[in-house]
Amino acid sequence: MASAPAQSIGFAVIGAGAFGSNHLRVIRELSAASDAPVRLAAIVESDPRRARALHSGFPHTRIFANVDACLAARAAGEIELHAASVCVPTSAHAAVASALLQAGIDVLVEKPIAASLAEADALIELASRHQRILQIGHLERFNPAVLAVHPYIHMPMFFEAHRLSIFTPRSLDVDVILDLMVHDIDIVLSLVQSPVRSLQAVGLPVLSRKVDIANVRIEFASGCVANFTASRVSTERVRKLRFFQPHQYVSIDYARQDLLFIDVKPQPGAPDPGSMLSGLAVSKPSVTPGEPLRLEIESFLESVRARQQSRVTGQEGRAVLALALDINAAIAEHATRAHLDRFV
Repeated sequence: MASAPAQSIGFAVIGAGAFGSNHLRVIRELSAASDAPVRLAAIVESDPRRARALHSGFPHTRIFANVDACLAARAAGEIELHAASVCVPTSAHAAVASALLQAGIDVLVEKPIAASLAEADALIELASRHQRILQIGHLERFNPAVLAVHPYIHMPMFFEAHRLSIFTPRSLDVDVILDLMVHDIDIVLSLVQSPVRSLQAVGLPVLSRKVDIANVRIEFASGCVANFTASRVSTERVRKLRFFQPHQYVSIDYARQDLLFIDVKPQPGAPDPGSMLSGLAVSKPSVTPGEPLRLEIESFLESVRARQQSRVTGQEGRAVLALALDINAAIAEHATRAHLDRFV
């Protein structure tokens, strides 16, 4: 793999919308650090009104209307660019990330990796051929509570995931599975490490033309079962994952970055550890707080600098997408069987 840049990493943010603006904020914060590990070299924003606003907020950064113009400026030596985050709508992930990878730029692409498995495979192949870092932005991997739970994982057998949001017009190019549930799918896949044996799913469009609320049950080859509920038409915001493993219950609150453990521990003198004399021990392991997005971008930059595999690889992003698409197919099959087309 090519060597990392000796100086700070020239970075571009592609797409400065709702989430891209957060990437811009984090890159600005990191560039202000004393060791300056990264500097914002370019912003790509196709919306003229938003681009005009960026000129005043980032007066020393080149702003381009499209990726081709940005790469042309790089080829002409006008900007120095080593890495980029792709924050455009999912439907454009493949085209934008492909252009960057072919130009020799390392890429952090927001979740999901792409709109189809064929597009995901093409991105993975391009990254390998051009020896580029490809990291997928499954943000909850970097949630401090998730990072803190890993040492305690030994045999998770039942998961309950709830991810509920109030409706917004953002991300309506994808359904609630690819918009919200992918976060929990990624976490569960990373913790279970077992192939999917079967799945059942039901979902409904409520305020958009795509599925806005869904419930999914997955059984893995290991025997582990996971139930997922995701909604973007809720009256409240919930981000929780609970799971059981032998003699232990674990609760992760993503929003609060909080861990709760309940262990079954025999009481002193109990003749039978499984008797009613067994006790419950409640504990809250220490969690070092932090912003998941900043931790994600810092991890990506470290992979770029050290030329090492990213923490969330293209292959892992593809596995999440594959399962999400299988869930969508199961939802469509259920809708046909239940004649839900009457309500569309």
